[in-house]
Amino acid sequence: MTFTEKHMERYSRHILLQEVGLEGQEKLYNGKVLIIGAGGLGSSVTLYLAAAGVGTIGIVDGDEVDLSNLQRQIIHSTKDIGKAKVISAKESIVKMNPDVRVHTYPFMINMDNIMDIIKEYDFIIDATDNFSSKFLINDACVMAKKPFSHAGILQFKGQVMTYVPEKGPCYRCIFKNPPPKEAIPSSKQVGILGAMCGVIGSIQAMEAMKYFTGAGDLLVGKLLTYDALKMEFRTVKFPKKDENCGACSKNKLL
Repeated sequence: MTFTEKHMERYSRHILLQEVGLEGQEKLYNGKVLIIGAGGLGSSVTLYLAAAGVGTIGIVDGDEVDLSNLQRQIIHSTKDIGKAKVISAKESIVKMNPDVRVHTYPFMINMDNIMDIIKEYDFIIDATDNFSSKFLINDACVMAKKPFSHAGILQFKGQVMTYVPEKGPCYRCIFKNPPPKEAIPSSKQVGILGAMCGVIGSIQAMEAMKYFTGAGDLLVGKLLTYDALKMEFRTVKFPKKDENCGACSKNKLL
């Protein structure tokens, strides 16, 4: 891409950063990110990556916008109620940054389609809200050798980790298997503070941008947890893979 004066102005605060610069901005533009989930986490991730100038963004979600979403899903607005979330998200991206190429997938991921979708992207964002999807994303990314950012939020707490092939443990190394159904309540049952999506989603966006630019250290082999009520961040280190992991070990079962 040839950067025009308008591009230089738009991304000037990035270009001023020694760790990013023009070369890093070009890497962002050449990057392809797939965001699975256009809800609370996906909203924040998508808006920040689009604003940052990530050149290609894919969005996967089979739901439509409803009124209860608007307390936290900031990429959608009242006029979007009843509209497919991927379409609403695409319209918000184009409004913010017309340079971004947006691909929409108006359906939920499953075992039959995930490999075909993720193969076109450099970095995957897990912005889903259920364990079956999270384990599916992990296993598919491990198999396809794709880096991804996991996040989860509920009520006033959240967590983030990043997986990079051959550089650290995967999600299944740490959490093993999905919990029994109904063992952990959903946000629909117990609630969630809207701003939690902004805090954790922004960290996911940061991880993607750091991956492309090479700036700083990623949350590889680390689980970052956040408690909003105590206003505390904590980093738990997992420096090694689980030798018996069903996804990424030599003895994998998947």
